[in-house]
Amino acid sequence: MIVRKKRRMVAEINVVPYIDVMLVLLIIFMVTTPIITQGVKVELPKAKAEPIEQMKDNKTPILATVDESGLYYFEKDGVQKGPFNAQALQTEVMDTLKIEPGTQVIIKADGRVDYKSVIQLLNMMKEAGAPAVGLMTDDPEQK
Repeated sequence: MIVRKKRRMVAEINVVPYIDVMLVLLIIFMVTTPIITQGVKVELPKAKAEPIEQMKDNKTPILATVDESGLYYFEKDGVQKGPFNAQALQTEVMDTLKIEPGTQVIIKADGRVDYKSVIQLLNMMKEAGAPAVGLMTDDPEQK
């Protein structure tokens, strides 16, 4: 009679393959993050202005951008969305202001955009419920 030994089940998890996967994912995220965080390139008009004081409750402002071709973009907390048409941008700002009422809106318009487009964007932001709307410029003394 042959006596077989019972094999005991191993209750350990081999984590080496999981570590490999995590390292690959870490490298992918490190490479793609700088690509994702780039904003819309606009040439801001140059003007002397005081920097905006950070809001007392540490809310980051909403950036509404219009580029030279007339496309609109939305940015909040470093996350950029767009391009949008005017109505879609207004809806996006409204939705954000419902979640975070009192958030300031800053218009970042390309210097080559006509005045009419900037004023229309300003009016859209006010209609969306923005309590304060500012205009972003570049410092003329910086190169």
